[in-house]
Formats: sequence, C-alpha cells, structure tokens
Amino acid sequence: MRIVAGSAKGTRLATVPPGVRPLSDRAREGLFASLGDRVVGARVLDLYAGTGALGIEALSRGAEAAVFVERARTAVRAIHENLERARLAGRGTVVAAEVLAFLRRPGRPGAPFDLVLADPPYDLPVEELEAVLAELARGWLAPGFTVVLTRRKGSSTPVVPLHWAPARRLAYGDTLVVLMREA
Repeated sequence: MRIVAGSAKGTRLATVPPGVRPLSDRAREGLFASLGDRVVGARVLDLYAGTGALGIEALSRGAEAAVFVERARTAVRAIHENLERARLAGRGTVVAAEVLAFLRRPGRPGAPFDLVLADPPYDLPVEELEAVLAELARGWLAPGFTVVLTRRKGSSTPVVPLHWAPARRLAYGDTLVVLMREA
C-alpha cells in the first residue's frame, strides 16, 4: 500500500496488521477524486483507522489535521509508523479506543470535523454502525460536512440521521463507498 497523491505521494505504508482490511489504492484514488477540494483545509476524523491510510491520504492532499481512532494495538502502532513515514506526524493525533466509546466521551476532542472517513470491519453489526452515525450527528460535525462510509457490497444499509443525504455511491470490487453530506 502507498499514498496515492499529494505531499506524501508514493510513500509506502507499513505492513497491514492481521485482521485489518484496508481500502485498496484504486478505491482510495476514486474516493479522493470524488471528494476533490473538500479535503483541502479539512479537519478529518478517521474511524476504524486500521493502517491510517485514509486519514494520511487526506493529510497528504491538504487536510489541516486528522484524528485517527483505532482499537487494535498493532494497528495503532502502524498508524504512528505511517504518519512518520509520510512526514505528517505533526498533523495527526492517534487515539487507541473503540469507536463508539470514543464518540461518547465528553468534550469531543478535535471536533467539529469537516470530513469523517469510516471504514469499519465488514462484519460490524448494522445496529452498531447506526449508533456510530447517530453519535457523529451529536456535535461532532462542522456545517457542510461530508461523511464517507465503506461497506461490503450487498450488506445492510444503515439508517442515517435525518439531516444527512447520500451524495454519491462508488463501487470497487466487493466494496461500496457511500458519501453523505448535510441535507
């Protein structure tokens, strides 16, 4: 895996830890082409961060800062290593926590976010994903936000908060990428 574009273009990322399913380079390239200039200057929240590839790609393309949330210790170490490799560690904050527990913490560290990148495990129950989306809607998002959610093609679609609208759906292999914006 590598960073596709921006200041860290071509940077090879650390080996993917066991149990982590990162979005392919092709899917990341398509996603960020769809996001366009929305990334520049954005405050990014990378949930289920895995290797940190999505958030690091955003930083490489001009995002102001990123918060990475990941519970697996091996993945947290990989995110730190990848931020160093990309020379972007000063703009990234890594939080070792379960996503829902993080979102329920008081204070909303780093919020509000312009861009949320959520690449949860394919087997995450849809009810838990709906709880994550509901928590995001409680003060985590900046006006004009974009939330990106990856799912297995054909899996249950979560119910999204009322003021969100699907903006685009992208398919790559068995992965579906859904972009949602403020309605």
